[in-house]
Amino acid sequence: MAVGAKSVEQRHDGEATDKAGFAAEPSDEERIFRTIMEAAQVGIFVLQDQRFKYVNPYLTGLLGFSAAEMIDRMGPLDVVQQAQHELLAEQMRQRSAGVGGHSYELLVVRKDGSTFPATILGSPTSFRGRPASVGTLTDISLQKAAEQRIRELADYDVLTGLPNRRLLRERFVQLLAAAERDKTEIAVIFLDLDHFKRVNDSLGHSVGDDLLCEVARRLDSVVRRIDTLARLGGDEFIFALPGIHSTAAAEVARRLVEVFSRPFEVAGHELTVTPSLGICIYPQDGLDLESLLKNADTAMYRAKETGRNAFQFYSSEMNTMTLDRLLMESNLRRAFLQREFILHYQPLVSLESGLIVGVEALIRWQHPELGMIMPDRFIHVAEDTGLINPIGDWVLCEACRQAQTWTEEGLPPLIMAVNVAPVQFRQSGFVEVVAGALAASGLAPGCLELELTERTVMHDADINLGTLSALHRMGVELSLDDFGTGYSSLAYLKRFPVGKLKIDRSFVNDLETDPDDWAIASTIVSMGRSLRMTVLAEGVETGEQLAQLRKMGCDMAQGFHFSRPIPPAGIADMLRLQPFANR
Repeated sequence: MAVGAKSVEQRHDGEATDKAGFAAEPSDEERIFRTIMEAAQVGIFVLQDQRFKYVNPYLTGLLGFSAAEMIDRMGPLDVVQQAQHELLAEQMRQRSAGVGGHSYELLVVRKDGSTFPATILGSPTSFRGRPASVGTLTDISLQKAAEQRIRELADYDVLTGLPNRRLLRERFVQLLAAAERDKTEIAVIFLDLDHFKRVNDSLGHSVGDDLLCEVARRLDSVVRRIDTLARLGGDEFIFALPGIHSTAAAEVARRLVEVFSRPFEVAGHELTVTPSLGICIYPQDGLDLESLLKNADTAMYRAKETGRNAFQFYSSEMNTMTLDRLLMESNLRRAFLQREFILHYQPLVSLESGLIVGVEALIRWQHPELGMIMPDRFIHVAEDTGLINPIGDWVLCEACRQAQTWTEEGLPPLIMAVNVAPVQFRQSGFVEVVAGALAASGLAPGCLELELTERTVMHDADINLGTLSALHRMGVELSLDDFGTGYSSLAYLKRFPVGKLKIDRSFVNDLETDPDDWAIASTIVSMGRSLRMTVLAEGVETGEQLAQLRKMGCDMAQGFHFSRPIPPAGIADMLRLQPFANR
């Protein structure tokens, strides 16, 4: 075998040998053996007196040394890290003593100083009549890289590189053990991005993924090295903070909120995102990770309900609220299937003639055990769970059917006003839902008035303008509810095909005693008149309020002063009697 320079020596029997100890003129068996060694795809070596006596070409290629540099001049200690010399020396002593070896790992150092992991397997033998060992060296770099990748896939989030739920659980076991031993606390913070779905829906999931990566980088800059920041999935992030009490946790949460104060530059877009955070503390809020996550999640949703871009601490009362909410949600689903919802109607009165010229449809829940449940107790749950869409569609269809029924009974035509929730208005195909309700009932489009809140219309105003225009072309009337409580732009208000403004009840309650409320209400009336819109005041409860509204020139009113919301039969009687005419 060609192993370095052809230095020829005399073997003990007088036959000439080369540097590797083989015959200078090898036999056929030796020639075959050399061919096999040279073709082997694993490093092979012979050791004696801790020096290489033979190395095959594959091993020299791995290490970057030539055979001449290695044979009789170098040993294994020259090609491994200093920290592993003791282990390696002991293995060589055992092979020299004739003890069989087993596979073990070393970090091998190449001639250029780079390293790679390898497995070594040695066996005792003899060379030139003296004890020696023969071994193999296998580069396991690819295997280690594959194992590392498997660990990453198992323990880390593929998108952001943060620990996933599995690794979070493993680390939390260690945090709990330390906290129990040292009698310290652990803060768990649950962070969720507000309205993240809008980013995916409007700009695509790739932009959403890029945004999540940028968010992860900013969040990671806030935590300490001993803290764990994990991504559960979607836009949910978890912080496990050992040795943190409630005051310090609040400070961390405040810094996390500040992280989002600057816009994110993602794929050429400048995106503003806000977080909602829930905080709970071990051990008072939970004794294991799952209960702490559940309670922090509950607190986070409380932060969303109170306005978002904020944090909330968990409390036992919040847990009770959550259970009540879950019960409400399950009952809502059953109520919709069992047709437990009914509509009551409140008159809309013309202040000029006193005639009832319309009604507003208001939903009620006729619970078989609890009786009548008002919408303020269940509408927000319906909106959060998506039930508002089927419930809202039912209200629209039932209100149109009832208005057409009154017309067919010979009662004078009237406006049927129906509230539209923000989620319902933004659902795909809402215009088609309205057209279907009109077609199914036979109601003329001009008899239907859709009430949208000021905030609903102004959010994504340019997009909503298309939907509003389509409804207007259909002949449906449009009304802006709760006017004065939002942030309308007069430029947009002029462009919107809205025919009616409704003064919010908050400005009517103290109309006769609060000059600010009077000023706001009268300004809205003047604005509506200038824009050729009808103005209606809601929540009118006293004659004094009504008198003030008449002085302002308000067109219409509704409220308990005229009538509470009542069933359809009561409205039919009122339409026949017109009890407020010329009052």
